[in-house]
Amino acid sequence: MRLLIADTLHPFAIEELRHLGVDVVYEPEIDSDSLPNALQNVGILVVRSKRVSAEAIASSAALNLIVRAGHGVGNIDVQAASARGIYVASCTGKNAVAVAELTMGLILALDRRIPDAVASVKAGRWEKGNFSRADGLYGKRIGIMGLGAVGREVLTRARAFGLVPYAWSRSMTMQRARDFDVIPVNSPVDLAAKSDILTVHLAANDRTRGIVSREVLEALPDGAVFINTARSEIVDYAALAQIAPKKGLRVGLDVYAQFPHVQSGEFEPPTFDPSVLWYGTPHVGAQTMHAKKAVAAETVRIIRSFLVEGTVPNVSNVRSASSARYQLVVRHYDKIGALANILNVIKRHGMNVEELTTNVFDHSTAACTRLNLISRPSEACVQEIGAFKDEVLHVDVVALPIRA
Repeated sequence: MRLLIADTLHPFAIEELRHLGVDVVYEPEIDSDSLPNALQNVGILVVRSKRVSAEAIASSAALNLIVRAGHGVGNIDVQAASARGIYVASCTGKNAVAVAELTMGLILALDRRIPDAVASVKAGRWEKGNFSRADGLYGKRIGIMGLGAVGREVLTRARAFGLVPYAWSRSMTMQRARDFDVIPVNSPVDLAAKSDILTVHLAANDRTRGIVSREVLEALPDGAVFINTARSEIVDYAALAQIAPKKGLRVGLDVYAQFPHVQSGEFEPPTFDPSVLWYGTPHVGAQTMHAKKAVAAETVRIIRSFLVEGTVPNVSNVRSASSARYQLVVRHYDKIGALANILNVIKRHGMNVEELTTNVFDHSTAACTRLNLISRPSEACVQEIGAFKDEVLHVDVVALPIRA
């Protein structure tokens, strides 16, 4: 199988992947537009920030698996992959510490104006009076939008600085709030209203796109700090540019409305009013060596599991709750054609198999196959399968519990 790595990946991962017996092609210079041509005969694709479009996905009939060597799959057309039966997986949480560290770095920099103070000293100026007006972080309220892997790492670090944590997420319950020892709020607007510092840590999807809206930004107190080291799609950047000078917001960004998905190139920065204090980094939140090694190791684990065990850890596009209501349990001999005959009977009776697993027993010629079905197989279907006396040992129908 051919494996294409279309982004930078730690060298040890490339070596590990080659030991799996696949043909590894390492071409990190490929851009999103040329990806469709590069995917010919590729079975596994690894990307970091490259956009994987529906066109790219359709360009390779051999494509089985796409691995995002990072957190989330917002740069991949998951719907197009699902339509073609292609697994999409990510390295969930492996860069969380790195993103949380950058988040805290931006918060500290905005409070103490570190980049400007450094530039002043390097220019030979001594402006102690100007740069000693920081508010300080201790006792301030930090609002964390999203308590996934990154949000929880930010929470840990925020406590170390004496910040008072508020949080919102769709999965927030009172028990979860107690477990994390945060003050829960009911909506993003409520969170913004209670935050001296608002930091966003949500994945980009249909539910979160534009969630940091004009209304949310207008709810921020005057002089508040706003941080986005997550995804650009979740913030209304036009509203941010308009509201920041009016409310005296301080802004820290690692992602932007438009930015190049390459290692180096030209970039047009956001046009904030000159009165706005803002600092930006070039989408480097997950780019520490610790994070790169952790992500690389997880990428290898996902691909090894897929090749060796047929399972995909951290898969994002496989239905988690089956609609099957019945399981057909067939004990049969491990003979050529036995399973094919069973499936042919099921097909003739117009039933679709949602899931199928087969176990072969040690020191035996017997096997057990479990087939999950939406509807109950008729007695005629069961009898027809049982009629293969030379192949089938026993047939049973089991009602499955309803899984929410």
